[in-house]
Amino acid sequence: MTQPLNTYRTGPDERGHFGQFGGRYVAETLMPLILDVERAYAEARQDPSFKAELSYYLTHYVGRPSPLYYAERLTAELGGAKIYLKREELNHTGAHKINNCMGQILLAKRMGKRRIIAETGAGQHGVATATVCALFGLPCVIYMGETDIARQQPNVFRMKLLGAEVRPAKSGARTLKDAMNDAMRDWVTNVEDTFYIIGTVAGPHPYPAMVRDFQSIIGEEVREQMQQAEGRLPDSLVACVGGGSNAIGIFHPFLDEPSVRMVAVEAAGYGIETGQHAASLTGGRPGVLHGNRTYLLQDEDGQIVEGHSISAGLDYPGIGPEHAWLHDVKRVEYVSATDQEALDAFKLLARTEGILPALEPAHALAHVTRLAPTLPRDHLMVMNLSGRGDKDIFTVARHMGVSL
Repeated sequence: MTQPLNTYRTGPDERGHFGQFGGRYVAETLMPLILDVERAYAEARQDPSFKAELSYYLTHYVGRPSPLYYAERLTAELGGAKIYLKREELNHTGAHKINNCMGQILLAKRMGKRRIIAETGAGQHGVATATVCALFGLPCVIYMGETDIARQQPNVFRMKLLGAEVRPAKSGARTLKDAMNDAMRDWVTNVEDTFYIIGTVAGPHPYPAMVRDFQSIIGEEVREQMQQAEGRLPDSLVACVGGGSNAIGIFHPFLDEPSVRMVAVEAAGYGIETGQHAASLTGGRPGVLHGNRTYLLQDEDGQIVEGHSISAGLDYPGIGPEHAWLHDVKRVEYVSATDQEALDAFKLLARTEGILPALEPAHALAHVTRLAPTLPRDHLMVMNLSGRGDKDIFTVARHMGVSL
């Protein structure tokens, strides 16, 4: 990729590559549609009317800007850094996912598509997709692994209430990877009238860049809100990472700020050493899956290894290609947190701030509890609270031995 040495923000190149990662590895049947999506998005992002329509819905329907909240009691509990939470869980539907879904549904309408499909793991992307489809009157099919359907029942019910058809993925571990496989098959079969709303910064080009662009509003708001609150930029940003849409959303507007440290937290599951985790960068190696080259969990023969995490949104066995590149060029630090550490962090935020985080950002919070006490009191840290934990109370209760 040809890229000026003084910026991390110009990628991908014209073929969708971030260094050796990304690209467009799809069936021949899909290539014309992928190129149509790329052309339509390139035109839309330059069109003031598209920007104005997206801005209107983000403000008046999603509820942006989301607050930047000083977590005073959490800060006092941990000591050290002053901790702010970017409250994406206060968005309509309860997570950052709707930022991207709103952008993609407006693009689908612009392209004249009459049917929407999506995949989902934790259900937050599925709920957000079902919501925008209801808003604009488009039929919607959501693919979701049977395992995830069982552990995310509240979100499954919400999708159905919103009018979506939830189709179970029954292959493999019956989780997000398998749901994405089924969605890809549907897309190939119904290529003429169907738009695939991908929920994270993965998949074939232009999806990783397009989803990143729609989610970058998170970091853009943090820049402005921190200037208002403290008169300067934050010193560090922390976010969980599965596919990586919330992390790249808050990181990207700061990538060229050398003073801002960025830490992404993968799911270590039962522990990296057990092999039962979903930490693609910590425990994976480069390969090709779902239309892009990136770090993947694989066995010695290159077969995909199922990821494990207590969080249904973090058990994808890969990661977005821009994260793979940022890892290799060492601009972002990638660490991990176990299921138990995430559960402990979940309970800590409930007790200190009266907020139930989703189990996904609870992984980021677990690392905040390690990092913040080591930093000075004038260090400004922002954690992206990417979703709320209502959907996870059954999982948390089960691990606490409570029957609901």
